[in-house]
Amino acid sequence: MGTLYALCAFVLWGILPVYWKLLHPVPAGEILAHRIFWSAVFVTAVLVYIGKAKFLDLLRNRRNRLSLIITGTLIGGNWFTYIYAVHTDRIVEASMGYYINPLISILLGLVVLKERLNRIQWIALILAMLGVLIITVQFGRIPWIALILSGSFGLYGLIKKMMNLDALSSLGVETLLLMPIAGAFIVLQEINGTGAFLSFGYGIDALLIFSGAITALPLYWFAQGARRIPLSRIGFLQYIAPTLMLLMGVIVYHEPFTNVHAVSFGFIWMALLLYSYSTFILMKKYQNISNPE
Repeated sequence: MGTLYALCAFVLWGILPVYWKLLHPVPAGEILAHRIFWSAVFVTAVLVYIGKAKFLDLLRNRRNRLSLIITGTLIGGNWFTYIYAVHTDRIVEASMGYYINPLISILLGLVVLKERLNRIQWIALILAMLGVLIITVQFGRIPWIALILSGSFGLYGLIKKMMNLDALSSLGVETLLLMPIAGAFIVLQEINGTGAFLSFGYGIDALLIFSGAITALPLYWFAQGARRIPLSRIGFLQYIAPTLMLLMGVIVYHEPFTNVHAVSFGFIWMALLLYSYSTFILMKKYQNISNPE
């Protein structure tokens, strides 16, 4: 059951570009505002329903308040960048961001948590950096969408790891903290007559409202899956999302995938194979130590 939960989460994350493409008449900033607003409504309702109505108690701790403001800002920036990437036909670059995210997490662990890397992990990190460098030099621009997506989500995960809070409860607080700003933006747009809500038909309105559910559901599924299956399996499953994004960008939306892309992604894929192998070996070693015959 845990594998099914995780699989559903990563598949939904992988096909989310379709959802944001359907909202093409709406500016990315306004989609973000609705996503934050309706996520806050949906997650709060779910938390109350499942008996976690006291999730706002997280704010009583000053350190929690500061950390959740930071993580809320990071996830908001991540969401905006992702929506912007879809709207500007850069899904392939967005997929690169989520491919290199595990390697960014390794780098953050090295710098912030003073974790030590083995030889294989160092090689994986260098290969990923080479992949990003190749596409930067060949196209003459830094793949900033990929770097912002991976960097913001990597920092988000790092702070969440250090806080050790329930994923859904903390998301509820994060979105509630951002909700007044998002709500004010939506109201201001409507007052100025430039708002998308009630302007493009009931279909667009429904998509904006359900953006909250489409945001929270995969996170909930992921949390349920992570509790039930080994971390090594989660590590392999997580590549489903960027793979689906890459395939959709190239096959469905006909984004360019040049030889330079192939070489750059090739280095990143090699890095991920090495990283996955290293994680698998470490997990097997830990299991052997924990369960001696």
